[in-house]
Amino acid sequence: MTAKKKPKVYITRKLPDAVETRMRELFDAELNVDDVPRTREQLVEAMRSSDVLVPTVTDRIDEALINEAGPDLRLIASFSNGTDHIDIEAAARKGITVTNTPNVLTEDTADMTMALILAVSRRLPEGARILTDHPGDWAGWSPTWMLGRRIWGKRIGIVGMGRIGTAVARRAKAFGLSIHYHNRKRVHPATEEELEATYWDSLDQMLARVDIVSVNCPSTPATFHLLSARRLALLQPTSLIVNTARGDIIDEAAMIQLLRDGKIAGAGLDVYENEPSVNPRLVKLANEGRVVLLPHMGSATIEGRIDMGDKVIINIRTFFDGHRPPNRVLPGRS
Repeated sequence: MTAKKKPKVYITRKLPDAVETRMRELFDAELNVDDVPRTREQLVEAMRSSDVLVPTVTDRIDEALINEAGPDLRLIASFSNGTDHIDIEAAARKGITVTNTPNVLTEDTADMTMALILAVSRRLPEGARILTDHPGDWAGWSPTWMLGRRIWGKRIGIVGMGRIGTAVARRAKAFGLSIHYHNRKRVHPATEEELEATYWDSLDQMLARVDIVSVNCPSTPATFHLLSARRLALLQPTSLIVNTARGDIIDEAAMIQLLRDGKIAGAGLDVYENEPSVNPRLVKLANEGRVVLLPHMGSATIEGRIDMGDKVIINIRTFFDGHRPPNRVLPGRS
């Protein structure tokens, strides 16, 4: 009996060793051992010669690229929660199925959100730099030195109360924060009761009343610059903004100007509007202790990355076994 041909799988970035090993066992997998981002030309060649493409959020799989796909490419199994880097409609027109890896990064991202809230409020990076960069500047404890702000008793406004937003709310409540949220629709009454959460149909009204804003909604055309210059101006001068979702949800230039003018107290950012480029004005603010900047590491845990890889593998195997993959993304629902 002839052995069943393994699908040819092209993986655009290096994945955890355990995931890559399993990929090689199950598929004819081409790895990216050096983890160098693939060029446009390399992606075109992969689209023409593979059965499956496994991209990440750093790969722009647009309509032009999808139109270069060869007849054998039937699945784009993205190693990502979001799929805003893939033109889902163009893939559907080409007859290519798209999958993602949802619901594995919730707790990791929520942890990082709380870490940023604490880092900004309590000036943690500034304090750490004193001892590592300028140890001679520390003369010992003083009652009025390096004062931050208490978060206990403050109000947090969560923009996007999905799985991650809800996980952030649970952590925030444990830290003594009062939970407020804006979402397309109210969460289940039991969740609202558990969190003692206040729902705001109007994002504008919520922003004007909270001390901390946490951005946890997906990036879609509808959420592009959801926190616009006009909305950011509604914040109190003592307010903080934390974003672990996507950079383009905030009008970054407007936020920078408000921070410079002292109309917002601080920000903690793990994502950027023109990522991987970071606005030099943000870097300057970070050096001044006004913002905390991280290199998109909110989901970066070993456990999370392995869970993502497992989902990619399950989606590929299910698809080539002739079944609908569990994490299929349909047009209009990315």
